Amino acid sequence: MSPATHLLIGWIAANASNLNRRERAVVTIAGVIPDLDGGGIVAEVLTRHADRPLTWWSDYHHALGHNLGFCLLITLAAFLLGSQRWKTAALAFLSFHLHLFCDLIGARGPDFHQWPIPYLLPFSNAWQWTWSGQWALNAWPNFLITATALALTLYLAWRRGYSPLELLSSKADKAFVAALRHRVPLPASQKAD
Repeated sequence: MSPATHLLIGWIAANASNLNRRERAVVTIAGVIPDLDGGGIVAEVLTRHADRPLTWWSDYHHALGHNLGFCLLITLAAFLLGSQRWKTAALAFLSFHLHLFCDLIGARGPDFHQWPIPYLLPFSNAWQWTWSGQWALNAWPNFLITATALALTLYLAWRRGYSPLELLSSKADKAFVAALRHRVPLPASQKAD
């Protein structure tokens, strides 16, 4: 799935409990960070016509970041960064695994290539996650999941008073939530909350 969808799903996971802004950011990032290993696409595209092209994306995407070892590292970082350490770490672990699950069900390329997920790396390469029913990145289920995640994100922002924009700017976040609440005002009973 797209990084934007992973971000929305990670932010929704961060809202499963009462976390502070930093903890929500950590949990949200845990849902996107496995795709850090996809950054090799830049080098691959830039060197594709070279005598010795760098195949960093082809070789390392879904290998470096999509595994239990990286997940444990991210979970430890979440534990250390959170005020509510165990809750933040558990939700980061969940958010990371939601990313893997979403890639497992809906990340097939246009050439019908499935990116297997070497879940047990770096401890073992014995278990590769794949699913024969995996749909393409541009298939309708991915659009439906993205639209649903966006709708839920907008609802949570309206209801709770903060959105994923808080990751970038408190000012932009407040303006966005104010615009949402201007269009759809909170019920009088919730305004005091």
